Amino acid sequence: MAEEIINRVANSKLKTIDLEEMYPKGERILFDIKDWLFEDLILREKEFRAAVKSHNWEQYQNQYIAIVCSTDAIIPSWAFMLVASAVAVCAKKTVIGNLETLETAIFQEIIDQKDFSEYQNLPIIIKGCSEKPIPESAYSFLIEKLLPVVSSIHFGEACSSVPLYKSKK
Repeated sequence: MAEEIINRVANSKLKTIDLEEMYPKGERILFDIKDWLFEDLILREKEFRAAVKSHNWEQYQNQYIAIVCSTDAIIPSWAFMLVASAVAVCAKKTVIGNLETLETAIFQEIIDQKDFSEYQNLPIIIKGCSEKPIPESAYSFLIEKLLPVVSSIHFGEACSSVPLYKSKK
């Protein structure tokens, strides 16, 4: 008779954190202001303000917005801020920057708000593979929050993880 196979990983105190599970639903939109520039290069304040005022911002309800200018135009900071102030009333999150900047801001907020006390003195594996766009910086935000709480941190999968940290307690 064959010996029973025991799953030691399932029976251990080891906990896995998967940032992909924290990935919030909602469309990510790259809002390019170049179309509101004269010849895609020159910001004319009066026309720009009129375009911001007449734009239908309601279409961005509960979406994540990254505001950019894809041309080489020199755009004053106030122009990006004006767009941000208009869209922020509807959007879940607004940043001035590209989609990677947006994802970074989203994850920083999620990780900052999460209570990690459930992992007190436990060994942790941070899952590395994901199909969603998890920014590299999200892993450092996570480690920063976990260090004072956990007994150890590994990266990868239980069968082949890389040790990152072990508490000296």
